[in-house]
Order: sequence, then structure tokens, then C-alpha cells
Amino acid sequence: MPTYIGLVKLTDQGIRNVKETTKRAKSFREMSEKAGVKVREILWTMGRYDFVWVIDAPDDETVSRLTLGLGMLGNVTTETLKAFSAQEMDQILKGLP
Repeated sequence: MPTYIGLVKLTDQGIRNVKETTKRAKSFREMSEKAGVKVREILWTMGRYDFVWVIDAPDDETVSRLTLGLGMLGNVTTETLKAFSAQEMDQILKGLP
């Protein structure tokens, strides 16, 4: 399954309810599991983003559906990056001239 990295920022609503953030993370894991997505890790961070996650999902459409549904809840905004392992990158590089 492809790997995706989510860069997540709390909204005004999310920061007002920040004490619930670990509970919301648990809900995100449950929501992800129902969508067929495996959450590898959720990490709270300092700096530009409030937390990041690493997930494995069957396809881009599933990740889009998951993050749009999450955004509808109003606590976070997300930016999603598709990630490649070294083995996947080697396959990509084979196509270069």
C-alpha cells in the first residue's frame, strides 16, 4: 500500500479544544481503520505544523476521502504528501534517461 504523510494544523476550533487532541487522534485511528487505512504513527510537533501522521492507504482516492471527512469536522487543516520508499524510488529512477 502507498504511504502518505499528513502535515496537520489546528484550526481556531481545534485549538480551543486542544485538551481533546489525543482523544481526537484515537477517533482518527478508528475512522482510518474503517476506511481501510493503517495509521503507522501520529506525532505532535513544534513549529509550522501541530502534528504529523504517517499512514498506509490503498490509493489516493481513499486518502482524499479520509482527509476531506476529517476537515469537515472543523478541528484541523491538512496537507498530504505521497511518500516513496527507497525501493519504490529505485523503480522511479530506472525510468530516467
